[in-house]
Amino acid sequence: MPATALIVVDVQRGFEDPALGPRDNPGAEPNIGRLIAAWRKRGEPVVFVRHASGPDFPLQPGTPGYAFKDVVTGEPDLLVTKSVHSAFHGEPDLHVWLQAAELPAIAICGITTNHCCETTARLGDDLGYEVTFIADATHTFDMAGPDGVVIAAADLSRATQASLHGEFATVRTTDEVLAG
Repeated sequence: MPATALIVVDVQRGFEDPALGPRDNPGAEPNIGRLIAAWRKRGEPVVFVRHASGPDFPLQPGTPGYAFKDVVTGEPDLLVTKSVHSAFHGEPDLHVWLQAAELPAIAICGITTNHCCETTARLGDDLGYEVTFIADATHTFDMAGPDGVVIAAADLSRATQASLHGEFATVRTTDEVLAG
């Protein structure tokens, strides 16, 4: 079986900002740590993705929120910096790197489930990668819809999983991925 690149999306301290509101899945970060450790033990590539936001969001370069959370350890095989939702629209170019490394498969974890992780999964599929979306190694926040009704983070995560599974990705748990 060919190697799979683990794509760790935007696991940054800025997402600890209480102003972002309630989140789901408090187990996301421990699961991300387990995945990084397993990938390294297997000798498979690990990619860290970092979002560089403007001053209106807590992921701005040069601020404490730009740093990775403690669970993101060691040196990645590739560090991508982006200012949009998909890891495929950052620098250096993730797609070019994956192609050069002859990696046909990616596994996605990180923050947030329904934004940067989902967008990366969809683009990864569009580019022809076999995509695994590790749902319990992601999290998101409650969000108000255009009508002002707040949708719970857990519901947003379930909707993302339903949208992706079988069409854009295979949605799995950390335990399922680590079991092989």
